Amino acid sequence: MENRNEEPAEPVFFDISAVKGMRFFDPHVHMTSRTTDDYQAMADAGVVALIEPAFWLGQPRTGIDSFRDYYSSLIGWERFRSSQFGIKHYCTIGLNSREANNEALAEQVMEILPLFVYKEGVVGIGEIGFDDQTPAEEKYYRLQLELAKEAGLPVQIHTPHRDKKKGTQRSMDIALEHGLDPKMIIIDHNNEETVKEVLDRGFWAAFTIYPFTKMGNERMVDIAKQYGPERIMINSAADWGISDPLAVPKTAALMKVRGLSDQDIELITYRNAITAFAQSGQIDEADFAAVKNIDQSVKFEGNSILRGGQQPRIDKSSIIIS
Repeated sequence: MENRNEEPAEPVFFDISAVKGMRFFDPHVHMTSRTTDDYQAMADAGVVALIEPAFWLGQPRTGIDSFRDYYSSLIGWERFRSSQFGIKHYCTIGLNSREANNEALAEQVMEILPLFVYKEGVVGIGEIGFDDQTPAEEKYYRLQLELAKEAGLPVQIHTPHRDKKKGTQRSMDIALEHGLDPKMIIIDHNNEETVKEVLDRGFWAAFTIYPFTKMGNERMVDIAKQYGPERIMINSAADWGISDPLAVPKTAALMKVRGLSDQDIELITYRNAITAFAQSGQIDEADFAAVKNIDQSVKFEGNSILRGGQQPRIDKSSIIIS
């Protein structure tokens, strides 16, 4: 008899030494929610660059200054913190779908977004789209698509957890209505139900690898084998919930064990993300090497990542911190 109360199976992770020496790009990870230990682990695993999309706080924000400070941290402190571990940090800026339902506050957010989307290191508008698929969510999704067109930036779209297929189709339909080129749109959080249509319509298909929910490692390998590597990328979307900032290299290791070629693995876990988001004009692979020159004695507005008399790690003779 089936045990309907049993716990989900443990995620399958392979030793990442199978992909030692490979470089990885995580195009969706919320590092504001992670520790410096996570940065170090990601660097050790071969993650050389990442994108941090703007997302919700976990509880409702109550004022515009909360958004202003958060966006400022994405282009300031968090970029610095990432550099202290040799990882190049980029971000996407936007009003996420969940917070779009507070229309009074959303109107204020729309007024300040142009102050941030043109900043250095901002590689797209995101993550935006649908959550409960309300009229308010659609209104601010449309407004931000127009902002992306004006700024010439890619768009990172959050597809809803509930009624995903409908929400994904609607997200693509609206983007096309606004005259956006599908190659400028990254549709995130895909699954087996959505991937074919996303690819057939010319959009980028991103997949979030969570330990117990959404798209697991094993399922992702099957999708990669079925559809190939073109316009497919994976991410961890790690945040303050149960998630894994090493999901990209771990899934790459499983792909290797399951027989995918190094070329295909590189496309899915590194190259495709660069190609998609480099359309912003903000990504240069040479920067991935430059940020490896670490000097942890440097401070950001008087703040350091070091605590308790720790000695700074210094891997270079000169300092380049913007």
